[in-house]
Amino acid sequence: MTQKSFSELGLSPEVLKAVERMGFEQASPIQAEAIPPIIEGRDVIGQSQTGSGKTAAFGIPAVELADPTSRAVQVLMMCPTRELASQVAEEISKLAHFKKGIRELPIFGGQSYDHQFRGLKAGPQIVIGTPGRLIDHIKQGTLSLSSVKMVVLDEADRMLDMGFRDDIEKILESVPTERQVVLFSATVPPPIRKIIERFTSNPVTVRIEATAMNIPAIEQTYVEVDYRSKTEVLCRLLDLHEVRYGLVFGFTKVQVDSLTEALIARGYNADKLHGDMTQPMRERTMKRFRDRKIELLVATDVAARGLDVDDLEIVFNYELPHDAEDYVHRIGRTGRAGKSGKAISLVSGREFGRLQQIIRFTKSKIPRQSVPRLEELEQKHASRLVESLHNTIQAGDFKPQDKLLEDLIEAGHAPGEIVSALMHLLAGESSRAPERIAEDDPRPQRRPPRDNSFESRPPRQERDDGPPKMTRPRESTGRGHSDRSHSESQAPRIDETGVWIKFNVGDNAGVTPGDFVGCIANEAGVPRTVIGGIQILATVSFVQVAVECADQILDAVQGVRLRGRRVQAIPGLPPRRDFKAPPGDGPPRRGRQR
Repeated sequence: MTQKSFSELGLSPEVLKAVERMGFEQASPIQAEAIPPIIEGRDVIGQSQTGSGKTAAFGIPAVELADPTSRAVQVLMMCPTRELASQVAEEISKLAHFKKGIRELPIFGGQSYDHQFRGLKAGPQIVIGTPGRLIDHIKQGTLSLSSVKMVVLDEADRMLDMGFRDDIEKILESVPTERQVVLFSATVPPPIRKIIERFTSNPVTVRIEATAMNIPAIEQTYVEVDYRSKTEVLCRLLDLHEVRYGLVFGFTKVQVDSLTEALIARGYNADKLHGDMTQPMRERTMKRFRDRKIELLVATDVAARGLDVDDLEIVFNYELPHDAEDYVHRIGRTGRAGKSGKAISLVSGREFGRLQQIIRFTKSKIPRQSVPRLEELEQKHASRLVESLHNTIQAGDFKPQDKLLEDLIEAGHAPGEIVSALMHLLAGESSRAPERIAEDDPRPQRRPPRDNSFESRPPRQERDDGPPKMTRPRESTGRGHSDRSHSESQAPRIDETGVWIKFNVGDNAGVTPGDFVGCIANEAGVPRTVIGGIQILATVSFVQVAVECADQILDAVQGVRLRGRRVQAIPGLPPRRDFKAPPGDGPPRRGRQR
């Protein structure tokens, strides 16, 4: 695709000056393709990933369209999260810097209503908000849409995933019929198509492939690791790569909390970001990370959406996402603007199916790298220490210790012995002591090693039109007699102290006890013997599991698909005692019932 300068796009001198001030030289592909038809007033559907410059693609035309002489809301932008709305508003402010009289206002939950009331009374021409809070203001009569000329839906697929479909349709129904609709979405599933068909007229489709935009500049690798070793392996990778500015993605809020605590305890400058934090806390954390007062940010996908940072060295996937598109969003936060970046994924046994999906989706090679060994870390620390000593000697930035050296030599110590002892002490103080993990054990591997490039493995027979469905455990002849691949001695049988987990999938979805056994065993990598009583109700189900495996199971099953439903699981007690036992386990024992 031929690159274009912004001067070729027919922009006003004020906007061109703002773009130059922001440091942009060439328009990105999405900007070059989307800006002209949007400025012409056409409805536009854009498919592009995070990091491709899509905010400016709709932000520049919005600033050009807005009339500074009118104090009515003329452009309405909808975003899925507070962070993204705030980020978009910040970029709009920069683009409108030289267009006097243009005001933007972000509106989202977590802010004071009084603050937003005052902002709306001031007469902003461009309002950026989350659908829920926008609906609140529309109902209260504090936000009038009668003068809206353009509606922008940013990350429309995410808004639908988060349950905003009804709010989006109500807002689109509330704006004048003669208005322009601009919709950006990484994917266009059927619900998005219905919105496009209903609310747009002869739209122009601009599609920029994610693989062409974001992947090539990023060095991607994965590390095969035992689930229990993930934290130590992450620390070893941080030490080996000497990371000073990185992002670590966890899958759940609980996982992000525990991982952040573990990193801080090991001496890393880390902080967390997830949806359970208050909005002021999240904003403070993001500001500290942008200002590089935090070296490592551990975050969930939703919380990190809208986090725009420059010169990010590396992205770690502590756990792979279930959707390949989320993987592209994650790693697209490094290697921006033509700069190089790294992305390393820690992959345990149950995640290899997700990795294979990602490779097919991105059409990129993701080679395997080995777990950093203790010897590698020692060598890295020694090299770092030698370099530090060399620089100190070269700079002369030290106080002579001749008297101390003479005393040690007179005590009978050789100069080489003294230097070795000092180096040993310095190495111990300047480096983290690694923990020994299963991967350090020289015993034969429990399974043959995988090929060095995962993309060379033959693909499974899976449907390509959606996420894979969970499979039930293999059954032998006859109903109720299942293949026991784990012996009773491999994991503790649960008793009355077992933890109950509540699933948001029930009998209405056609789920069976075998589905839950397969889901938990496959996703969490645990033996079936840790699963006890199962109670299936109309809309929810309850599964009892061994206490020591509960956290691992809760982390593992979040977001997987079971009978076509995306699983959400929380601790919770069942209301009744009519339990269904897992296939092949026979009737539940008394200890399982409460």
